[in-house]
Amino acid sequence: MRLRLAPEHTNFDFFKHAYLTFGGSAVLTVLALVAWAVMGLNFGIDFKGGTTIRTESTMAVDIGAYRDALAGQDLGDVSITEVFDPTFREDQHVAMIRIAPLEGYEAVTPEVINTVEAALNAHDPAMTFPSVESVGAKVSGELIWSAILAMVAATGCILVYIWLRFEWQYAVGAVAALVHDIFITIGVFAAFQIKFDLTIIAALLTILGYSINDTVVVFDRLRENLQKYKTTPLRDVMNISVNQTLSRTLMTSFTTLLALIAMLIFGGDVIRGFTFAIFFGVILGTYSSVFVAKNIVLFLGLDRSEKPKDDGSMPSQAKA
Repeated sequence: MRLRLAPEHTNFDFFKHAYLTFGGSAVLTVLALVAWAVMGLNFGIDFKGGTTIRTESTMAVDIGAYRDALAGQDLGDVSITEVFDPTFREDQHVAMIRIAPLEGYEAVTPEVINTVEAALNAHDPAMTFPSVESVGAKVSGELIWSAILAMVAATGCILVYIWLRFEWQYAVGAVAALVHDIFITIGVFAAFQIKFDLTIIAALLTILGYSINDTVVVFDRLRENLQKYKTTPLRDVMNISVNQTLSRTLMTSFTTLLALIAMLIFGGDVIRGFTFAIFFGVILGTYSSVFVAKNIVLFLGLDRSEKPKDDGSMPSQAKA
């Protein structure tokens, strides 16, 4: 007895509500771009520069008291957030204090860090500082460009790969699905102001790989079925192909999500943003493989005419 998330033989019409599925994807992509442009991303220390101090104490976090303790210090912008995690002990209270460098400085100096820690210890002698991260503004700018180049290069390589393996219409459809997944994921991070750092870039690259894997499975079956159903309309062949791969697609996504849920619950706050990005991206990648990529291919159309085969023989006119 095998577990199936979809019946063995399905006959869903994945184009029936295209105005809702494909149209909804287009609207969500635009909204994501608007959120990105208007609200911006909550860049982590990797991209923004400055210093982040992680505090830990047996006393409950009091953000107001922390601010009062640092009020007399000569500091740049200070952001204090409490960290919640179900894996923390009952007496484990964690906060993240982000300090931007003063005007004219690339980073917060060690002396300032020591002063901040001393001021916080005066408020709570039991407080410890498990980690201190510092990144200069110049390095942050270079990291942003490197991250953008990594995303563009990965997408470009995927475009060329699909083009060579299939046809250009497949490549355009695959890349459109990838852009859909990445832009909406980034839009969610902008809308909810979730910290965006280098680990999220790693998550986005992982999403690219996962999403294209699902899309290639559907495209591969579509190519096989185009040879099998030569007179069947392209839309119907696409529906057949997606139905045939549906069980595999759902099972792969389901098992991946199980692992990601465990990481979200027990992985801790350090990798929570990374895990959330992949979790959301897996759902989007599965959706786009079924409802976005093939719609683009159908819109562009495919050349289904018989290609002449070169058997090495000479044309009849050249025979003497």
